Amino acid sequence: MVEQKTIALIAHDGKKPEMVGFVKDHIERLRTAKLVATGTTGSYIRKTGLEVELKLSGPKGGDAQIAALAAEGRVDAIIFFRDPLGKHAHEPDIQMLMRVCDVYNVPLATNPATGELILKGLLYEQNR
Repeated sequence: MVEQKTIALIAHDGKKPEMVGFVKDHIERLRTAKLVATGTTGSYIRKTGLEVELKLSGPKGGDAQIAALAAEGRVDAIIFFRDPLGKHAHEPDIQMLMRVCDVYNVPLATNPATGELILKGLLYEQNR
C-alpha cells in the first residue's frame, strides 16, 4: 500500500481563483492526498468538496505554520501560488517558508506548471 502524501496549499489573494481552478483540474489526484492550507485559501478549496486542514491565514502566521510542518517532515510538498508583483506585509514569512523548503529538501511549486509536476511526481503511484 502506498503511503498517503501530505500537500500544503497556499495562494496570495490575487492567485486564489487560479488555485481553485488548479485544484478543480486535479481534484481526482488530490483526493488521494492529505491537504493542509492556509485559512482563506483552504476555505475556498473546501468549496470544491475536498477535505482540507486549515491553518491560520498567511498574514496571521499560516505561512509559518506550514513552514514548521515542512521542517518537522510532516508535509511532502508545498504548492504556493504567490503574487511575485505584489507587496506583502508578511514577506519575511514567505522568504522563511522558501528557505525551509530548501533546507529540508521539500518540493515547492510557485505556479501551476510546477504544481502539476509535483502532483504527478508525488501522487503518480496512488493513481495507477
